[in-house]
Order: sequence, then C-alpha cells, then structure tokens
Amino acid sequence: MEDSFRHQGLRKQLIEQLSEKGIYNTDVLDALNKIPRHLFMDNAFVSFAYQDKAFPIGSGQTISQPYTVAFQTQLLDLKHYEKVLEVGTGSGYQAAVLTLMHADVYTIERQRELFLKTKKFLPELGYNCRFVYGDGYKGLPNLAPFDKIIITCGAPFVPEDLVAQLKVGGRMVAPIGDGDMQVMHLIEKITETETRITTHGEFSFVPMLNKRENGN
Repeated sequence: MEDSFRHQGLRKQLIEQLSEKGIYNTDVLDALNKIPRHLFMDNAFVSFAYQDKAFPIGSGQTISQPYTVAFQTQLLDLKHYEKVLEVGTGSGYQAAVLTLMHADVYTIERQRELFLKTKKFLPELGYNCRFVYGDGYKGLPNLAPFDKIIITCGAPFVPEDLVAQLKVGGRMVAPIGDGDMQVMHLIEKITETETRITTHGEFSFVPMLNKRENGN
C-alpha cells in the first residue's frame, strides 16, 4: 500500500486549502496530513483522492469531503484519551483521524459489508479502534458514557438515546435534517437534564438509517 512523495505533496496542498477555509486546529490538520486518503478509495477514484470532495465507497455510502471531516472534528474539541463514539464508520477515514488524535474510539456501522471491510482494513494501516455492527440510533448504552459523540451521516432529528450516552460536559456533533442538506449541530450536555444546542452551517451527508429501514 504505497504512499508516495506525490501523494504526500498532494496531501500537503489539501491541508493548505483546509487551513484557508478556516480549519485552525493544528492537531486536526496534522492528522489529516498523515492519513493516506487514496488508500480509502476505489482505484477508479485514486487520482481524485486529495481534492476536497466526497466520493462513493460502495453500499450507497461516501467517503466524506476532507473539509467536512476536519470541520466536525474541530467542532468536537477532542482531548487526548477521551472516549469517543462515532456513528457511521463508513470508509473508516473519520475513525482514523480520531485515532491519530489519541482518542479511544468506538465506531458503529449498520452496513454489514462496509463494517466487515473497514474492520479488516483500518488495523492493516495501523489505526486501531473498537468496531461494532449495529444501529447507530441506539448507540452503545453498555459502553456509555462517552466524552464525545460524532455522527457522520444525516440524522432527521437529534437521537435522544445518544444524548443520554454523553457525559455531563461532553459534546456531540451531528448533521441534522431529512433533506439533501443538513445543519451541523453541536449538542453540549450541561447537566443530566439540560443541553445547549448551537448550529454551524449546512452540509450534505448520506442519510442515517436504522436496521429496520435497511431491511435487516
């Protein structure tokens, strides 16, 4: 699995673009600069790997636009060794970023084919996290609470089961909306019964589906 000087040079250009677009967290930029994004994509798209665009990865899913990954991660305000739940493993690119930032990552995926592929692939690249096949709406109550939760697919509403699994003082970043565009939400848990919600612009994600809707 080659990561050539050309790939590294293209990655550096991408990081400069992200910085110009407002990504200022150096830990986030450093993580994206280290990850060979071309290895997460089908060979047909490798030449586009370091463009700031989303691309298909199979099973009706996409690898997110680098800016979107960087924006969500920056909004998460991650600290070293925090316990993080990612909803929507997909290609594993976001999980790799979180892992490189020294998080204790639990990632859940409802598409079985993607789950099996990414569970095998990520550790081969040296990114180790806990993989779970299941319904993202339900989260992982047996492993809660989490310091941070990140949803990487469009949810039609804020999943209350996930809010319940967040520590007091924790943050959840989630794109909310059931159309083609979602609004990025930051949900901060103030007390066990109180949250503060702020919105941070529009983004486009594939929809978040549960097992029933997926026909499983």
